Amino acid sequence: MSPKDEIPNLSGLDGEGSVQVHQPPEAKIEGAKVFSVYGKGGIGKSTTSSNLSAAFSMLGKRVLQIGCDPKHDSTFTLTGTLVPTVIDSLKDVDFHAEELRPEDFVYEGFNGVKCVEAGGPPAGTGCGGYVVGQTVKLLKQHHLLEDTDVVIFDVLGDVVCGGFAAPLQHADRALIVTANDFDSIYAMNRIIAAVQAKSKNYSVRLAGCVANRSKDTDEVDRYCRTVGFDRIAHMPDLDAIRRSRLKKKTLFEMDDDQDIVECRAEYVRLAETLWNGTEPLAPAPLPDREIFELLGFD
Repeated sequence: MSPKDEIPNLSGLDGEGSVQVHQPPEAKIEGAKVFSVYGKGGIGKSTTSSNLSAAFSMLGKRVLQIGCDPKHDSTFTLTGTLVPTVIDSLKDVDFHAEELRPEDFVYEGFNGVKCVEAGGPPAGTGCGGYVVGQTVKLLKQHHLLEDTDVVIFDVLGDVVCGGFAAPLQHADRALIVTANDFDSIYAMNRIIAAVQAKSKNYSVRLAGCVANRSKDTDEVDRYCRTVGFDRIAHMPDLDAIRRSRLKKKTLFEMDDDQDIVECRAEYVRLAETLWNGTEPLAPAPLPDREIFELLGFD
């Protein structure tokens, strides 16, 4: 995206003191249902995103997953490898985007899921928002979104700047992956605030949260009751899920032991819930002091 395509927002409508880069209106993804997956770093967003993509594909949907992390491993279990990023591909043609072909940056994964890794700028330079915008622009230029039913953005870490929030400008619903612990829920609280800010200017709304790698959900559920949020899935802390990652496979390609069969069923149920539509949630995120009082350390 060239500087002339960027629309700075100085109005503060994206949040108090916000100075954001907006995508132009023509960049909006049309036709597909778009979901952005957020959560604390290391919480299992890529595992969740990939298995959710696989679940949508098992329901007969045409799926595109976009990884938005410099380490570009979002689609690792779908493709069985680390695919080159959009930024890598652009570098190869000296950033002449018109020279790229779809096969240079789109790869087919499990059950036909299309996989794209946006990548990121060199450490300490640039903005992730530019990378996301450039990726969507390329996909639209090559008409790759016209035969897609579901788009999943897998977004890195906490939302600390407009670059991390850029996929929210495209998404219909944001899904938060959390665990049943303070740090994960604290990050979820910040992500909720970011989505609420973006929802003033964009159509994105919160779908709910997934309790991941957690035996219990009591802390997650207590937080949700307090702020008016919903837990819409629970993935237990199973070694089978870690093994699938080591084997470079989604759960849908693993042997049919009871734990894996149950987890697959939960992912399919989650995909059905999202496809059928969730109520647009508007929780009230807690100030730092209040979240410490609610979930603070014993």
